[in-house]
Amino acid sequence: MFRRAWPFLLAAVLALQACGTPDHTRVAATSAGTPDCPDTGFDCDLEKRFAQVETYTSTRPGTIGIVVRDRKTGATWRNSHASDLVWTASTIKLAMVVDLLRRDRDHELTLTDDDRDLIKKMLHSSDDAAADDLWKRYSGPDHTAFNKAFPTYGMTDLKPQEGYADTFPYWGFQKCTTNDLDRLMSYVLTDLPKDDRTPLLEAMRTVGEEQQWGVWGAGPAAQPGNKDGWSEEDTGWVMNTVGFAGPDERYTLAIMNDLHHQGGYQEGRDTDTEIARLLFNNKF
Repeated sequence: MFRRAWPFLLAAVLALQACGTPDHTRVAATSAGTPDCPDTGFDCDLEKRFAQVETYTSTRPGTIGIVVRDRKTGATWRNSHASDLVWTASTIKLAMVVDLLRRDRDHELTLTDDDRDLIKKMLHSSDDAAADDLWKRYSGPDHTAFNKAFPTYGMTDLKPQEGYADTFPYWGFQKCTTNDLDRLMSYVLTDLPKDDRTPLLEAMRTVGEEQQWGVWGAGPAAQPGNKDGWSEEDTGWVMNTVGFAGPDERYTLAIMNDLHHQGGYQEGRDTDTEIARLLFNNKF
């Protein structure tokens, strides 16, 4: 929230009531606003879309964490569930790819042609067997190499979960927050060297049919790319998506949908896709 001088306090309150709730955080505003269009760093069109998303998600099953970032202005919009710990499902594969590329670049390991083929499979079809192979090869003798690196890429809330696999930690049993996925996507777009970033973004833009939902719902004009994650856990289905949309990947979007046995795969998939559609369809 923004703190304003007393003469403008009433206008700020009215603006927040018109375009959001106190659960939402917006940062990095750049100019003076008006009651109809508050100074949040987002344009008025997106502010209206945020309100539409709030109305829509209030009718959907489970809990839904959302973070939207405008990379041009630095503004960030997040809802009240953005800090909830949720099973990562396969979204963590994006962090694995980032770490493998970084270690190869720093000469800590040398990725083989077979390794790179496994990376492509993880990104394109979210191949679990490929993730298993890469985890076995490069998680180290105590299986912690990836987890030690993940906070470097913004996943500071990430927590591996014990008691679900013989190997601990294991990529398939971890929890993180929507804020983690937002920071991870920002790392990819800001800190990953171009030689690694360009093919990674292309892979995210050309995912297989099984991942053409979530951020994909922004529509072809937005040139979206995403990495999705879906799994049925002991708490019910989780349906997660993280990616980007807009010219020069201007906007990032992360969604973690924990269904809590209130819905299933299709409900979660539809929810994530509709959020992206409400935010970005016909905007570009």
